[in-house]
Parts: sequence; C-alpha cells; structure tokens
Amino acid sequence: MSAAARILDDLPATSALEIPPRGGSDRGASAVGDLPRGRYLLDDAGEAFALADAVTHIGRGMSNGVRLDDHTVSARHAIVVARPTGVRILDDRSTNGTIVNGRRVDEAELQDGDVVVLGRVVLTYRDLRAD
Repeated sequence: MSAAARILDDLPATSALEIPPRGGSDRGASAVGDLPRGRYLLDDAGEAFALADAVTHIGRGMSNGVRLDDHTVSARHAIVVARPTGVRILDDRSTNGTIVNGRRVDEAELQDGDVVVLGRVVLTYRDLRAD
C-alpha cells in the first residue's frame, strides 16, 4: 500500500464527502447566452455569480461576495483572485476542500469551462470577456 493510500485510510469519514456533488453535465452552457461580458461562476440552476471584483470570497457566510446556501460549503470556503492575466481560485481552509476538474487543490488557475466543486455545489467557471 502506498503512503498516500495509508494517509487517505487514516482520514475520518465525513458525511459531506460521501454525498455526490449536485449539478448537471452541461457545464453552464445554457445560461451563458444572456450574460454580459465578464467572468462568472455558474451553478446547476443557471444562476450566474459575477466575478467583477479583484478578490471575491465564496462560502456559506453572509459576508461573502458569492454566497452558497449549502451545509457542505464552509462559511469561508474559497477565494477567487482576478487579474488581467487570469483568474486563480484558492481554498480558504475549507472543511471539504476545493475541487477543480476532479482534483483537490489548494490553488489553481481557472480556464473557461473549468468545473469547480465546493462541498456538494458544482460551479462552472466561464470567461465571457473575449469576442
């Protein structure tokens, strides 16, 4: 058994990690047509969260720029930093981690169409700034 497998076996089970993520497989394509230029996180219900600020906090807490009302999302779950050269997402010491395209990350550069999972919430990053 590898060292990584032993570490994973030693971690306590949490009900939040055992619940499959919610969300569709359309990667937010249906909601994109009506949005103005900009950067967005789209949820499975078609709600678009604009990433207009240089720094956007995401989580369950009321003070977040993007508020996700799901018990598997930490009060302060992730931070999105937008710069002219790109967008990075950083895990904000969340309980259930930040997943980008199926990989748990501490931080990652986001590209148009990337799937971000926070707890059970599935979001799709869309960059609609180009012509």
